[in-house]
Amino acid sequence: MAGAYSLDALKSDVSKGLIDTVLVAFPDMQGRLIGKRFQAQFFLDGAIDETHGCDYLLANDIDMEPVPGYQAANWAKGYGDFVMKPDVSTLMKAAWLDGTAIILADLVDHHHHQPIPHSPRAILKGQLARLEKMGFTANFASELEFYLFDETFRGAYEKGYRNLTTAGYYIEDYHIFQTTKEEGVMRLVRNQLQASGIPVENSKGEWGPGQEEINVRYAEALTMADRHVVLKNAIKEIAHGQGKAVTFMSKWDYSLAGSSSHIHMSLARNGKPAFLDEKAEFGMSPLMKHFVAGQLAHAQEITYFLAPYINSYKRFQVGTFAPTKAIWSRDNRTAGFRLCGEDTKGIRIECRIGGADLNPYLAFAALLAAGIDGIEKELALEPAYSGDAYDGKRLREVPKTLRDATESLRKSKMLKEAFGEDVIAHYVHTAEWEQFEYDRRVTDWELKRGFERT
Repeated sequence: MAGAYSLDALKSDVSKGLIDTVLVAFPDMQGRLIGKRFQAQFFLDGAIDETHGCDYLLANDIDMEPVPGYQAANWAKGYGDFVMKPDVSTLMKAAWLDGTAIILADLVDHHHHQPIPHSPRAILKGQLARLEKMGFTANFASELEFYLFDETFRGAYEKGYRNLTTAGYYIEDYHIFQTTKEEGVMRLVRNQLQASGIPVENSKGEWGPGQEEINVRYAEALTMADRHVVLKNAIKEIAHGQGKAVTFMSKWDYSLAGSSSHIHMSLARNGKPAFLDEKAEFGMSPLMKHFVAGQLAHAQEITYFLAPYINSYKRFQVGTFAPTKAIWSRDNRTAGFRLCGEDTKGIRIECRIGGADLNPYLAFAALLAAGIDGIEKELALEPAYSGDAYDGKRLREVPKTLRDATESLRKSKMLKEAFGEDVIAHYVHTAEWEQFEYDRRVTDWELKRGFERT
């Protein structure tokens, strides 16, 4: 997010009393912002160099419970500190909060100050460094979908998340009149993100009632991941400030469309599109074909990083615009990977597998690792699929459950080489804990189905 807000501008705003709080935050394994609120002058006097946090914050679950069994952090090691080292290039105003700036931090070891290998931002940086050695940079954009409710977060909680009122009551895909009703929140989202240094393109109604989509400009991969986590947090805070609630669950209601995070990506060399070959079929360069072939070859191995929860897999339903087949096609929304912008400088591949609940650092890193493997091995790209992929026979499947995706992750030699065996073991354990927690719980569906009838 270089250039969003300079350190000199922050110092000036602090001296004028315009900024009194600086949020120092890092993305955790779930892709949430975790950190501290600093009195602004104290931040400038010392915390700009580093601050500290407990290492259990990368060894816990979504409920913030310390999870047993991690090697990196556990009770036997005493849950010590790691260092949160602010990255000045990420400094930005948080225009939706009074007198507040925000800066993202990298996590480094408390003793030797080397990056924490399983921290999401470090994992993505590692894949970008591999690309840089090959002479490439990566550009990404994530389209983020969510549902908006005429409820408060506390009210939804007190209702047990049942019988909630969405902001709309009919399908509103691209619908102007219905989204006008929701403009009180969405206009704030667009304008306050823009004022904070996140360049917004547009918002629109999505397929479900009360379902929204926000799009920001294509950017360098790390910058896009940083913007993704900030805007997701901002949307929650803006909705809260308006007495509304939102959810980024992949599938909050069985009967309604799921929420995705489609990821567009391309590579560049010396600032020029590396995916474009104007003389080639569809304009796809050999490099692009190898990159996409790698993503297809490893699609099942990387799915966990695109769909990290039990609920994520409820989204993969036929006829819902969510993919069930990990194949590629030309401008075809039934495929897991879609070719966009063919024969133009904007040529790119869109991965449609990811849900709105993904961690962008992990998702981007996994997609890059698979693509890099395809380039290094010069994998041949299979022919584009044509037609309705939902009905396609003998096609590569998107894993149907977290259990299946976890097993593919566990066996992935490619990801172990790309991320490190200890890092993959860390996230396999995270996935297994998520499965364990679900398997031992009694759900509303079980009660409704079996309370009287069993």
